[in-house]
Amino acid sequence: MGKWRAVVVAVLALFVLGAGAPVHVAAEKSYEVWLVDQSNTNGLAHGGTVSVYSGRDVTKQLSSAQPVHVIDLGGATSSLCLARTGSVPVRPHMIVFNKADTHAALAFVASGHVVVFDARTRQPLTCLLTEAGAGGVRQAHALWPTEDDRYLIIANQNGKKLERVSTDYASNTFVQQPAATIDLAGCTTPNGAPCQSAALRPDNAPICPFIASDNGPVFVSLRGGGMLVVDWHTTPMSIVGEYDATRIPANGCGFIEAKGTVFGNGGGGTHSNLDQFTVFRLPMSGYSPANPPNTPPVQLLFNDDTPERDAHGVLASAGERHVWAGDRDANVAEVFDGASGAHVGTVDLVSPFSADPTVDLFAVSPDHKWAFASTRGPNPLSGDPHSSHGTDPGMLILKLTGNGKKGTVEGLIRISNVDAGGVQRADAHGIRVRSTD
Repeated sequence: MGKWRAVVVAVLALFVLGAGAPVHVAAEKSYEVWLVDQSNTNGLAHGGTVSVYSGRDVTKQLSSAQPVHVIDLGGATSSLCLARTGSVPVRPHMIVFNKADTHAALAFVASGHVVVFDARTRQPLTCLLTEAGAGGVRQAHALWPTEDDRYLIIANQNGKKLERVSTDYASNTFVQQPAATIDLAGCTTPNGAPCQSAALRPDNAPICPFIASDNGPVFVSLRGGGMLVVDWHTTPMSIVGEYDATRIPANGCGFIEAKGTVFGNGGGGTHSNLDQFTVFRLPMSGYSPANPPNTPPVQLLFNDDTPERDAHGVLASAGERHVWAGDRDANVAEVFDGASGAHVGTVDLVSPFSADPTVDLFAVSPDHKWAFASTRGPNPLSGDPHSSHGTDPGMLILKLTGNGKKGTVEGLIRISNVDAGGVQRADAHGIRVRSTD
């Protein structure tokens, strides 16, 4: 009994010593989840909506959580774009926040618009139109902020251009910089090769740009496979890394940083490449125009091109211990060790909440205990329908366990946009978490 008596005395002593002293408990970080419905505003041929949810509501109320605000993009946003550019925005697709979480930037893939919002007031501040590119077309598919909040990098998909916008969030000044643009269809790499060619990179429509936390170059995935790594500091922006389609798969839109490396993926979802699930990684640094092609080398982590596979969204767990790559066709997430890159498991995303969630993109709570995923609708507006068709448009709620190695589906918040003919048009896509602390 002597040992247990000593323990009791020690515990009592701690209580006595602690009496009257403030107890410091880590405060729960407050945040919002922004979910983009890329279907048109009801009754219009443009617009869309962004639903803003309280993180606390989502994790406490789960499937019954309601948005604290809904931005109707067919209202003030469309009016601003019409006044600034002479056209209205169509199909909101990807959304990002600046590093200070004070502003949101939203890319409209069908019309080529980019709109910047004050994240606190939800009001649109400016509307820009990407440049006409290949064949005279333009598409703002995705965008990414630089770590110093000086620029936004825009992937003008069908225009096959990479564009830069200067950003001064303090003064709400946003300026396109045409002199910085790279024509990805017509440029030449540092090694003298054509940026786009049937043998190397057959379709240089930029899909998703990504900049790691070191504020280094921007990684630019390409629709037809291959990749370009670009120094965004120079004017025009300049290529410092070139990869061909034998090293980097097509249709990648999942870049994420873990343990000093950049994980990327390649998917299906297009007519020319219906099925693909590939995950690779690269170092964050070591890129130079003096390098030979495909340098630094790519580390292939996982590859499955069997039918009904389509890699898309990614997430990193707490401490970057694990990386998830979601499959919107097979309704699973493949899990990788953040340090070694080894494939360590598969998470089934089918649940009583949805038999076909068709998970597209992920966002993670600041404490990394929860993940949120956009789920596609029955009338998908992007990607090939065979992989993008879902039954329950909205947001899947996942609880991460085992240091992010596993997860369970805890709920599904449904969204709806039924047209005059009774057809469900809602189609969730872009999703991001914004800290409000």
